[in-house]
Amino acid sequence: MKPDDPNNRRVGTPLVPQRSPLQPSPPTPGTAAQSAVAGIARSQLDSIYNGNTTTPTPQTTPVTPQETPTAQQPIAAANPYERTHTQHAQIQPQQWQQYHSAWQDYYQKYYERYYIGQVHHARQALAAKVGEATQPQTAEPQAPEAITRNEALYELHGKLIRQLQTSATKVRKSRHFVPITAAIGIMLLFLFLQYNRVLFANVEAYISPGNIDPANIIVDPSTNTAVSPDPKLIIPKINVDVPVEYNTTPDYNAQMKAMENGVAWFGIPGANSRPGQVGNTVLSGHSSNDIIDSGNYKFIFARLDQLTTGDTIYINYESKRYTYTVTKKEVVKPTEVNKLVYTTDKPMLTLITCTPIGTALNRLLVTAEQVSPSPKDAAAAPDTSTSGDTAAIPGNSPTFIQRLFGGGQ
Repeated sequence: MKPDDPNNRRVGTPLVPQRSPLQPSPPTPGTAAQSAVAGIARSQLDSIYNGNTTTPTPQTTPVTPQETPTAQQPIAAANPYERTHTQHAQIQPQQWQQYHSAWQDYYQKYYERYYIGQVHHARQALAAKVGEATQPQTAEPQAPEAITRNEALYELHGKLIRQLQTSATKVRKSRHFVPITAAIGIMLLFLFLQYNRVLFANVEAYISPGNIDPANIIVDPSTNTAVSPDPKLIIPKINVDVPVEYNTTPDYNAQMKAMENGVAWFGIPGANSRPGQVGNTVLSGHSSNDIIDSGNYKFIFARLDQLTTGDTIYINYESKRYTYTVTKKEVVKPTEVNKLVYTTDKPMLTLITCTPIGTALNRLLVTAEQVSPSPKDAAAAPDTSTSGDTAAIPGNSPTFIQRLFGGGQ
């Protein structure tokens, strides 16, 4: 009977499970490491007992890589020989400090760039509102260096403005501010009162003085035009149409009073002729005067210096028009009255005013010769005994200083 015959089995006899043949267990990783270490130790001991000082080179046995234990495999007990010689790096406090410093520096630069960009955009918007020229914004913000430089300049400008405002406030609160301001105001007022005639005279030199009648501009000298009996002086080139005051004397006060109403006849011995008479007819007028002085003809001769040789001058006298042509101009001192007196067999005309305009330093003499009516028909020169005498040619009224301390011109 064969033992493994199923027919020979006893009924009811339990089957004993057959044990599988024993298989050699695979070497654990620790075993190979232990063998290598033991070999190294034996070789060193042998070299010591044999007197060999040269340390033999250990033969390393290749170690198979460890497999990750699974749930079915038990975890082996910790073996000190299974530990690797490479230890995990320990983080030092300085490394942590460097780590945090790096992050802080990153966030600082990030927010610095962000806020500088915001300030830059706000400044561009403000400049656009006040009409300043702004550069077109690009997709990328400007370099932080340029923005920082602009911000520094802007901050410096604001600082200077604040310092100036602070200094101005201190000056205004100072007890010396009011007296200084008052002194400056008085000085400016003084200068205006003293030199206002210079200012206004130069302005009037470019404004046509008087209200000239357009009919007086176009005149035919060869015809006898009927005119009104009112005595007038007409100079078309400089737009002068002014009354002439013949009822006056050559003294200073009478001349100043007569020139308030136009130009004044300055009749002195040897130069006391009137239009239509042989001799010199002299008329004086203002080129400038103080603003506080009365009269509407304070700047009537402001442009008299613009007359040149050949220009035409008209005088209406006793309902008759006399035409004169300019022959020369001359600048003399106020005391050179003799320049007006000379011998002539023709009707002459001399216009007098102060020069330079705004001052009374010199006198401008514009001399003209009568051309119509014919000089041959002129009446004889008048008697010189009927005229007064004077030591100076009339000029402007006294200046502000002269009014304060006395004196006249």
